[in-house]
Amino acid sequence: MSNITRRGFALSGLAAAGMTAACGNGVGSNASSEIDARADTTLDYLFTEYPNTLDLKAKSTGMLVMPLITEAGFGFGGGYGRGALRINDATVDYYSATKGSVGLQIGAQQHAHVLFFMTDGALTEFRSSNGWAAGAGVQYVVANEGANISAETTNLLAPVIAVIFGQAGLKVGATLEGIKYTRIIP
Repeated sequence: MSNITRRGFALSGLAAAGMTAACGNGVGSNASSEIDARADTTLDYLFTEYPNTLDLKAKSTGMLVMPLITEAGFGFGGGYGRGALRINDATVDYYSATKGSVGLQIGAQQHAHVLFFMTDGALTEFRSSNGWAAGAGVQYVVANEGANISAETTNLLAPVIAVIFGQAGLKVGATLEGIKYTRIIP
């Protein structure tokens, strides 16, 4: 009889999740209309609760709307969500966001976020990449309870601005993490 270590259990769980995520290809489903409806609701909430983000929308060349990202972690962590890329208020593609983290962490949380592409080059690079990882070129703005998001001149110089809002749950710790966006067919 073999003993399963915590590391082995976590790695096998992540591998199983990756394999089952590839099972459905979405052909014949109504997932795209669900994603669009959630993206519309998310944008309505964002622009109503944080009206200064309308400036970001007006100055951006496109927006990636991720209505719901769910994360959980205990040592190792992960997260997943699906969203829509909007250019001129029309959905042009669908994307998934896969997040991974490692470190001292415990808990689960959900949030929404919108990536505002402030330059044509940033949007073109995002759309032409095989899988885009959020990196140093992204300016993050987190909207806490009662906070006010503003489009400052320094923020507008960033090629991509990520606005994170609607947080629910609790996840604490110190981690190294990354997020990757991949085009999908819902």
